[in-house]
Amino acid sequence: MLRRLTAAAVALGGCLALVGPAGNAGAAPADPVPTVFFGDSYTANFGISPVNNTDSERGWCFQATDNYPAVATRRLADKSITLDVQADVSCGGALVHHFWEKQELPFGAGELPPQQDALKQDTRLAVGSLGGNTLGFNRILKQCSDELRKPSLLPGDPVDGDSPAAKCAEFFQTGDGKQWLDDQFERVGAELEELLDRIGYFAPDAKRVLVGYPRLVPEDTSKCLTAAPGQTQLPFADIPQDALPVLDQIQKRLNDATKKAVTEAEGGADFVDLYARTGGNTACDGADRGIGGLFEDSRLELLGTKIPWYAHPNDKGRDIQAEQVANTVEQALNR
Repeated sequence: MLRRLTAAAVALGGCLALVGPAGNAGAAPADPVPTVFFGDSYTANFGISPVNNTDSERGWCFQATDNYPAVATRRLADKSITLDVQADVSCGGALVHHFWEKQELPFGAGELPPQQDALKQDTRLAVGSLGGNTLGFNRILKQCSDELRKPSLLPGDPVDGDSPAAKCAEFFQTGDGKQWLDDQFERVGAELEELLDRIGYFAPDAKRVLVGYPRLVPEDTSKCLTAAPGQTQLPFADIPQDALPVLDQIQKRLNDATKKAVTEAEGGADFVDLYARTGGNTACDGADRGIGGLFEDSRLELLGTKIPWYAHPNDKGRDIQAEQVANTVEQALNR
């Protein structure tokens, strides 16, 4: 494994900082910081328009021109911290292994090179979110929803199409469904470790910032029984209410797995714990929601038809992501 081959390269003596109060902060970097952003649809900010379509292939990433990397970069500039963004290679649908393998784009639109190819020897900061697609969160959602099982742009199949959506809570807590979930988490943990090692190898002087996912389901799931202002569908559509706490438990487990990978990273890394900071901005928080409902119209259109959010951050959620990322980057660069 790359960890064993590159321990010396990544053992830089950097300290770990889970997002929180800054310690003894130093001065902001005087020179622009060469930076690479990577990740999936939560970094690309699927659903926010316009999208970066400088080439036909990258247009299928649905990467918003004003995604959280762009907004965080502006926030940092206001604090006299300049990021020299070498690349933003975030792309909708990316799995963790697309950091080191090519990504096939939908509808035969081509392929993208591994995201790690954007790293350079002089890269000093690497930031992004990956793991949700490797876990199979879209498949989990489809396991719990008959509506999502219908043809749509949301990729993936239910974990077990023969098991009724109405019984998905039981499915993921027992038997084959639980075993599938355990196997997926084992894979996610191992691949996130590999990702952090690879950043350390290809950009040995880079600060590594892994960004978690915002919370989708509130602690009080009764909030999800009311449509958001201006909406007719419930935030999670036909997903049974007894499944919502299970979905939240799965997301919390993903958050913990990501945090563990960061904590154990050789040479130190930073974690942006969005789950812990977005409990009041879930898809079920009405006017305060930072997550668009499953079938709520997003800002994107395809062939003149609005595309649903599919539980991705809206503009408010994007701004929360950007604020938390900017705060963590500032602390990391000031150490």
